[in-house]
Amino acid sequence: MSQLKQYYEKEVIPKLMETFNYRNIMEVPKLEKIVLNIGLGEAIHNIKLLDSATEELKLISGQQPVVTRARKSIAAFKLREGMPIGCMVTLRHRRMYDFYSKIVNIALPRVRDFRGLSGKAFDGHGNYSLGIKENIIFPEIDYDKIDKMKGLNITVVTTAKNDKEGRELLKLLGMPLRN
Repeated sequence: MSQLKQYYEKEVIPKLMETFNYRNIMEVPKLEKIVLNIGLGEAIHNIKLLDSATEELKLISGQQPVVTRARKSIAAFKLREGMPIGCMVTLRHRRMYDFYSKIVNIALPRVRDFRGLSGKAFDGHGNYSLGIKENIIFPEIDYDKIDKMKGLNITVVTTAKNDKEGRELLKLLGMPLRN
């Protein structure tokens, strides 16, 4: 079992039960999944970008990414239905806790002039989304092998019923949120 999950079970659950007056341990919100997504509009013209993005996402997540394809044709962008335009990974269980620990303790502190994440990025159901402009903050990515800087979208999905519960859960798990 990962250290973060042990910390969640021993420390976070009792604090959340006390804070929100839950009567049953099953009411306590928990992490459900983490979704990593790289969208590459430029992949229409240069398919090699998609290959490098897939490889980088595989290094970051420790799991094989799925190539996402366009659902609609858009003539203005020279995009046809079914063209590959990005890649994504859904992390659950142990890999999810390991990645969450890595992003909170290793990757985010490496961001220059980092003052915390915005507290406004919750969706109303306790899920949190953040965007990273440069994925070189992850130690697995070798700066010399990067051909183009790529961004990364991270969505942390929780079982919280509202933003207040989700914010408290993520704060207790170490997410550096601004007020």
